[in-house]
Amino acid sequence: MPLEKIDSINSHTWALWKIEEDENALAEQLSSKELIPISISNSKKRLEWVAGRRLVKVLVEKLGMTFQGVSKNEFGKPFIKGSTYQLSLSHSYPYVAASIDKEQSVGIDLEQPKSKLLRIAPRVLDMDELEDAGENITKHCIYWCAKETLIKVYGKKDLTLAEHLKISSFQLENEGHLIGQIIVNDIATTVPLWYCVTENFVVVLSI
Repeated sequence: MPLEKIDSINSHTWALWKIEEDENALAEQLSSKELIPISISNSKKRLEWVAGRRLVKVLVEKLGMTFQGVSKNEFGKPFIKGSTYQLSLSHSYPYVAASIDKEQSVGIDLEQPKSKLLRIAPRVLDMDELEDAGENITKHCIYWCAKETLIKVYGKKDLTLAEHLKISSFQLENEGHLIGQIIVNDIATTVPLWYCVTENFVVVLSI
């Protein structure tokens, strides 16, 4: 079982899965009700979908609960069926990550640093963030993941990355803490974040 990591930070429990199985091997551990949507035709996307559910099942059972499946609300935010636990999912093939919390809304985002992040940065970061990130692709990746994490914490899709989501400047390390803000109607909500940089990917989660 390619469960690479499972850990807790504050009240959040999160985990990382590396996909090495085929679709059938992953799906056989799930309920027959957890069927891959027919709209997902890409083979890698199908693997990410089923691996995400498999990973949530591991987390839920670790906490002593019975896994009943994953669904989405009207805003597309995933939730665990039959449970009040908050859930966030992310994937960047071949990795899938999940975070859950009993009460707080959670966010997690996983990405592999790529040069395209430099091209889209002016649409994602404000001037202070752009200056702090410079030409460092890893820092750009952390900023991107941090803002995606804030969107997932917020739970709706009416935010602009550069305008409504702010990340304080930071010193790049292998792992560290970030301060994020969600700004809606001139009201700023501070969200503490944690990031980790590995050889293959960056992960950011709310804490």
